[in-house]
Amino acid sequence: TVRQAGGVGVMASVDSTGLSVSGRLRSGDLLHIGLILVLLLGAWGVGGLEVSTGKVSSIEAMNGSTVLLPCTYSSCIGIKNLYFNWKYNDNGTFLKLCEAEIPTEKVEPKVHVFHERVEFVGSSKTNNISILLWNITFEDEGEYTCFARNPKEKNRNHSAIFTLIVVDQMKEVDNTLTVIIVSVLGGVIGLVILIMVIKAVVLHVLHKGNEKTKECLVSSSGNDNTENGLSGAKADNKATPKA
Repeated sequence: TVRQAGGVGVMASVDSTGLSVSGRLRSGDLLHIGLILVLLLGAWGVGGLEVSTGKVSSIEAMNGSTVLLPCTYSSCIGIKNLYFNWKYNDNGTFLKLCEAEIPTEKVEPKVHVFHERVEFVGSSKTNNISILLWNITFEDEGEYTCFARNPKEKNRNHSAIFTLIVVDQMKEVDNTLTVIIVSVLGGVIGLVILIMVIKAVVLHVLHKGNEKTKECLVSSSGNDNTENGLSGAKADNKATPKA
């Protein structure tokens, strides 16, 4: 069909359903572009910046001791000017403990510490941004947040919480069940060894007894043959006439 648009003839093909082929092509292109964007966003999300405090997200420590607050970061596409900080949640008020910026991978950051008992012990060589908290008190108990932001990923950020529990003494672990299990296993193993030793001794004694019995039988058989030989010789001597 031919359509007039501003005095200019425009050709447009129409299929049997009456839909413009060019319109369908535009719809298909938009669908493909949408799929590509979804895939790109999914890949970016999977490989994005993440921080972690490890498999254990809390720790119990004695009053007056020193504890490690662990935190590591990871990014599949790398980092540039990675910003991180540690904050303590003091009843809803977040107190900044330290902060720094890592220019690039394998370059150590210049850390600004805002707490007298906090020490940065991490290293960009191992993607580690952990801190030490010295001489802890009961007031230090609570949640500590490790935060990081990566400008290389359009300022993607991530955080992880580590909980500190301060106690006056460590709980004693009840090892009664463990002791019972170890004792039972030790008794069973000892009994098996004792049975094996008794069995070996009995077999040894029986073996020696069989050897002595065989020796006696052999000796008895030899003596019988000797006596029989002597008797036959005497009989021959008696039967021989005198000359």
